Amino acid sequence: MLSEESSSFEEGKVLLFDKPLYWTSFDLVNKVRILIKSFLGIRKIKAGHAGTLDPLASGLMIICTGRATKRIEEFRDLDKEYIADIRLGGTTPSHDLETEVNNNFPTEHITGEMVKRTLEKFLGEHEQLPPLHSAKLIEGKRAYEFARKGIEKELKPVKIVYREIELLSYSLPDIRVRILCSKGTYVRSFARDLGEALNSGAYLSGLVRTSIGQYRLTDAYSLENFEKILLEMKQI
Repeated sequence: MLSEESSSFEEGKVLLFDKPLYWTSFDLVNKVRILIKSFLGIRKIKAGHAGTLDPLASGLMIICTGRATKRIEEFRDLDKEYIADIRLGGTTPSHDLETEVNNNFPTEHITGEMVKRTLEKFLGEHEQLPPLHSAKLIEGKRAYEFARKGIEKELKPVKIVYREIELLSYSLPDIRVRILCSKGTYVRSFARDLGEALNSGAYLSGLVRTSIGQYRLTDAYSLENFEKILLEMKQI
């Protein structure tokens, strides 16, 4: 829980938050910083996050304040767990709902057993090609800056590891998958690769990050709860 002393935020806190859907990671960090400053009368507070989540994803984010920001890289290196909703039979340029469907593919040949067998083949180390609609740096710019202008650029594959993959539900054209993976994994790219492996297409239709290492979403603050706690601290 939060300390009752405002100085503890400057000394360093590791906070777990449930990022709202459609918010950027920066939006959440900035909001937390503003809340701490306004409720506790702190003029300046360092804050940063340990691992970006796309606006179309929700779930666990670790935010560090004060001296704890020195631990950010430590948290970024931890494995991540996601619950991914994937729609089969189509593709989008961004591999998620940021862009519209640009191709459709058959799904009649796909069965639940086929999906399970295919998912098993993903376990282990892979060379994953990041999506062009990502924050990867190319020539000093973010890849998505080129993608949004329709400029084709080549990204290099990255070594990632799928440690656990579980099919949670199957109802064509939609499936839900739990994925435990190494840092640097793009679940949007996983959806793209899964569609190809099924001789079809696929894109990410929803994503929730449920854990970062030993840290769980079930232990995270919502912004509403965090604000209530700060208000209580202010009144003491």
